[in-house]
Amino acid sequence: MAIAKSTSKVVTIPREDAVNARLMHQALVMHFLEGLTQAQIADRLGLSHATVNRLIKRGRQLGLVEIKIKSPMEPLVELEQQLVAIGGISRAVVVPTVSDNQQTALQAVGEAAARMLLESIADGDTICITGGKGVSAVVAGLHGPHGFDVEIVPVTGCVQGKHYTDVNHVGALMAERLGGLAYQIHAPLFADDAEQRAMLIGMRSVGDVFRKAREAKIAVVGIGSILSDDSSYYDLHPSSSTDRVAIERSGASCELLAHLLDVNGQVCDYALNRSLVSLTLAEFASIPTKIGVASGSNKAGPILSVMRGGHLDTLVTDEATGARVIELAGGAR
Repeated sequence: MAIAKSTSKVVTIPREDAVNARLMHQALVMHFLEGLTQAQIADRLGLSHATVNRLIKRGRQLGLVEIKIKSPMEPLVELEQQLVAIGGISRAVVVPTVSDNQQTALQAVGEAAARMLLESIADGDTICITGGKGVSAVVAGLHGPHGFDVEIVPVTGCVQGKHYTDVNHVGALMAERLGGLAYQIHAPLFADDAEQRAMLIGMRSVGDVFRKAREAKIAVVGIGSILSDDSSYYDLHPSSSTDRVAIERSGASCELLAHLLDVNGQVCDYALNRSLVSLTLAEFASIPTKIGVASGSNKAGPILSVMRGGHLDTLVTDEATGARVIELAGGAR
């Protein structure tokens, strides 16, 4: 009976290569797992520092080292990447959702946006802002005073009444915290009609403020919900709450700079949009850095609409809200 002979060959490693491979393994373990310096490894193995450096470098080139970082921030970073992947923004900052209480969650988001603002500004900068709860939370997070020589400028007309709807009040507080100068706007957010709007914008005192806003380096704005009962939009104009049917009929999904936008982030055909004393969204787009601040389950849809419209560069929100935005974006595909 014929006996089949194996044709496989035993691969032998030359003694010199085996020694180098063992030394490489030892050097990699000592450096990456035991945390020793290259000098300490050289001393233990009786090698030169240059040889240890070469062994570690070669080991990494051969793919023998895989570094995996496990961090409590990892889920947040993944959410940020997913939000950016949806499109419409270049950066997302997501903070842990610290509480089911919306005000507490917004406070954490405001503090994160405040830190970003402090890292972004320099003397001589102009910062334009809206009113609103989100921007007020940013101001509250600016634990100051700081010593910046900056200007704070309203990007919309003013609504007196509640502290957070008064952009002049919010701007004055921000300037006080940062150490800068606040410009006030002496015009309402809504004119009676488009003709009166043009007249107000044409006033020198109002026009000068909006010129400064258009020249701003950074904008910090809120993203407003429309269809929820706690929407701040209905604090802005006396007739808006009684005109809710018309608002819904217009297809409004959110509010940005008091402009009502649809689900794709486009300006709705709604009467009050035509009488806004505010920068237009086209003018707003020219500002280099535009930071949107929002938190809460009722803000997920509005955030997605604003992202689809490409109106912001940076979004600051919390984990639960960010996850809901991603869920809505996935369901819309």
